[in-house]
Amino acid sequence: MVVKKIATFLKNGFFIVYIFSFFYLVYGIVFNPPITLTQLGSLVTAKGLHRDYISYSNMGSNIKLAVIASEDQLFPDHDGFDIKAIKLAIKYNKRHPNKVHGASTISQQTAKNIFLFQGGGFIRKAPEMFFTFSIEQLWTKRTILERYLNIAEMGSGIFGVQAAAKKYFNKDASALTRGEAAQIAACLPNPKKYTVKPLSSYVANRYDDIMRQMNNLEGDVDVQEIIK
Repeated sequence: MVVKKIATFLKNGFFIVYIFSFFYLVYGIVFNPPITLTQLGSLVTAKGLHRDYISYSNMGSNIKLAVIASEDQLFPDHDGFDIKAIKLAIKYNKRHPNKVHGASTISQQTAKNIFLFQGGGFIRKAPEMFFTFSIEQLWTKRTILERYLNIAEMGSGIFGVQAAAKKYFNKDASALTRGEAAQIAACLPNPKKYTVKPLSSYVANRYDDIMRQMNNLEGDVDVQEIIK
């Protein structure tokens, strides 16, 4: 009897979560999330919540290009997962267990940030795959990138490109130069550790590489279609 009650509870719980997730997916086609678990965590832990959601057209092309160059150069072409990068990351992590490399695409990071939480390891991966697949089916690439650029943490308590642009360069995101956009993009792997102001050594080193990749990708027709 107890097992049956637990099974019924889990079944009903799963159904409720599924329905809520579906409506949240549809909501995300048009709107940015009211708040994410990461943003809520920053607020609760007194790191603050500095954000200013803006439209895709008000972000400017430089930050869009910089983030694609830094985080996911195959973003226009894949269906949410970069299988080659995942395989390479698995091989690398087996050889270097104390220095783990990730292979998350922008789509995966967007799904994680909106629907899930930071950390969690393999426990989080299954729902992350589900939500990544879902947003790739329901949202356009431009919508995925817009959501990511509005919700991604870009400094301690700083979320989104507008808040980052204001904090670091005292300007709107649309006015960011290529170099400024590259600096912000460079901090994304760990924005609390890799700081833009003061400029950390990691961001300074990554900056040149991102600038080169921006130059390489800029002429790509598919990239241009997304960032314009």
